[in-house]
Amino acid sequence: MCKFPLKPILRALLALSLAGSALLTFPAHAQPATGQSGEAVFEILASEIALQRGEAGLAYNTYMEMARQYKDPRLAQRAMEIAIAGGAPDLALQAAKVWDELSPPNQTKAKEVLITLLALSNRWNDAVKPSIALLHQQTPAQQENTLLQLQALLAKAKDENEAMRAFYEIAATVKLPSKNLGLLYTYAMSAEKAGHLDVMEKTLRDILRQNPNDANSLNALGYSLADRNVKLPEAFSLISKAHQLSPKDSFILDSLGWVNFRLGKNALALEQLQQAFAMKPEADIAAHTGEVLWSMNRRPEAEEMWRQGQKLDANNPTLKETLQRLKPDWSSSDQTANGVWDGRFAVKVTGITDSQNQGGSGGFSLTQESLKDTLEIRNPMGGSIAKIIITPGEATLERDGQVVTAVDADTLVQNTLGLPLPARGLSNWLRGETRPGSEASVERNAKGQVTKISQDGWNLIYVWNNANRLDKLTMTRSSNIGSIDIRLVFDHPNN
Repeated sequence: MCKFPLKPILRALLALSLAGSALLTFPAHAQPATGQSGEAVFEILASEIALQRGEAGLAYNTYMEMARQYKDPRLAQRAMEIAIAGGAPDLALQAAKVWDELSPPNQTKAKEVLITLLALSNRWNDAVKPSIALLHQQTPAQQENTLLQLQALLAKAKDENEAMRAFYEIAATVKLPSKNLGLLYTYAMSAEKAGHLDVMEKTLRDILRQNPNDANSLNALGYSLADRNVKLPEAFSLISKAHQLSPKDSFILDSLGWVNFRLGKNALALEQLQQAFAMKPEADIAAHTGEVLWSMNRRPEAEEMWRQGQKLDANNPTLKETLQRLKPDWSSSDQTANGVWDGRFAVKVTGITDSQNQGGSGGFSLTQESLKDTLEIRNPMGGSIAKIIITPGEATLERDGQVVTAVDADTLVQNTLGLPLPARGLSNWLRGETRPGSEASVERNAKGQVTKISQDGWNLIYVWNNANRLDKLTMTRSSNIGSIDIRLVFDHPNN
């Protein structure tokens, strides 16, 4: 584990207080053998001294080892606090899991913290099981509070669709409070993301029975009907009422334009959609505006509108679905998910101080087969450094006969090799596509070729050859260690 400075949010008094209680009065199920108690107290005190000296990694590892040895959840909790203070969320998550595993079933604090850390780490699918377990231990009032906390965390999700689907899976296991209309609305929207349109519609109608002037629910129900091209008169009535209640809401105006398009009023729809896009440029609105222009045989204008949408968020589900369905000439959505890239890389890190400057170079090969990427990294002489296998749910790194596994490939490469290489979704980027899971901006030239992608803090600049093959790719980003510059040159681009 790397060395990191202790932040002031942890107080030495708290640490020593825990040290005095954690091992001098062990739980009945975790009594150390005779003679071990004094040794354990010594280890705790030594760890706290190391912590004060900035050796947070040593303190963390000691607390984790002792937590497992003595099966004391308080020690795992302390390890988690150290990791959080040191800015190591992955290690904090590991400690939180151990804390939860060691805690008695009737104590839920550890599970609450674990769920929060999973959500903040964008591991919403992993948060489903502990969240359901927590809800089943709570009273209705406590359940409502837990769901409200999860609702607040949704705003921090990188992949809104994944987070909303997880929220639905969690919330569907309990009876929601009928008077909390905000929570019911979130539940309805999560049901839609999870594909349960019947649940969404029923929940929205329940809200409207209680508050017929809820503009958001009127708009959501009307848009859903219009998007599915069903009950269009009712959809128009719902959205028109929402528009009267909130005439300056660009999303409601987008819905009004969309339902008018479904009703065959193309000119009116285009006027309303263009007005909505001018009020608030969004990828959803760009997708709708482009489709109306496309249907009016104004295809160059439609493609330009979609390009603007991709600059805003190329991973927007509505925009991606529209491009896949209508397939403009420059859309790459019909490419097969297989490819091989071979080339050389150079990495330069310009740190905040001269001592932090570093760099490296070598070769690489990337093979994509459906949903699996295999990345091999070589040193400048051609010798193998590591082999990384990446799937949607896991990444493994093989090096010197050892295998290390993690959820995120980028973190795995950074922690294992010390190289800030973006491995996750690299095959998507090499195709000139965004990697799934987070917002992204795409810029194209007049030929429709991707010239720049901005995603997850990275800026990618593309150089294509005359055969429309990728020649060079420059990837840059700013981070807490300084600026990172990665240059890829391809010997065999996507053969």
